Amino acid sequence: MRVFVTGASGHVAAAVIPELRRGGHEVVGLARSDVAAAAVAALGAEVRRGELDDLKTLRSAAGECDGVVHLAFRHEAMRSGDFTGAIGSDLAAITAMGEALVGSGKPFVTTGGTLTLAMAGITGRPGTEDDQPDGGARVDAAKRTLALAQEGVRASVVRLAPMVHSDLDHHGFTHALIGFARTNGFAAYIGDGSNRWPAANTYDIGVLYRLAVEAAPAGSTLHGVGDLGIEFKVVAETIAGKLGVPARSIAAEEAPTYLGFLAGFAGLDNPVTNDATRRVLDWAPTHPGWVEDVAGDHYFD
Repeated sequence: MRVFVTGASGHVAAAVIPELRRGGHEVVGLARSDVAAAAVAALGAEVRRGELDDLKTLRSAAGECDGVVHLAFRHEAMRSGDFTGAIGSDLAAITAMGEALVGSGKPFVTTGGTLTLAMAGITGRPGTEDDQPDGGARVDAAKRTLALAQEGVRASVVRLAPMVHSDLDHHGFTHALIGFARTNGFAAYIGDGSNRWPAANTYDIGVLYRLAVEAAPAGSTLHGVGDLGIEFKVVAETIAGKLGVPARSIAAEEAPTYLGFLAGFAGLDNPVTNDATRRVLDWAPTHPGWVEDVAGDHYFD
């Protein structure tokens, strides 16, 4: 299968593209710069130059391939405060590529996040793959993807844990939390820190996307999580122990000062399950969990 991958020079793609190639697939990766193109080529993928907002290129590349994996997201816009703009770009890209796939029966795997469940008020119990919020950040893009299942596309959505971690991760939320702790001189958690975040090892996520391309049923939602819910206080204490600084409780109103762009998410309780994903795709995480991974040195070199 010839698979078009957006976000092909990014963290998750560094596991997805090699996994697709090990599965016997050819990969065409979107790259917006010379540096990105070099990274994509180094992974063994064919380079397709273009940007996420270049809808004509996205539509054309999707139509020319046998399947699509959409990993790209304007993270730099989110970090700078333009979350609305990043969400809009994501929805437009999904719509453009989806149009090229209508009636084809081809796989179209897009990306969301488990935090959307907590943001939609699903709390007090683990969120499941069957939970479908009515709307909100990234939810509209997921709904647009799933609607394509009624238009002859084998469409599926992978909800990623907020902390996707491994030695391939150089800019994710784990790095951000470590950076905030370095700057603050302590690792912060909100209140008693009992709220939970899931996590997933990047290498396990690479396998999940390959399986989704090959076999995910049309209209399915998948949970890309290994650790189902780590207390945020444990996250802070793990980082603090590696940096040699204290872990400290802060009030919710202090979060923007000490947790930057993560302030609105750091207090969310987001335990989830991955039972349906394991069953449907025969997928099982096998790589180290977040605490074990972060207890090593690669995040702190």
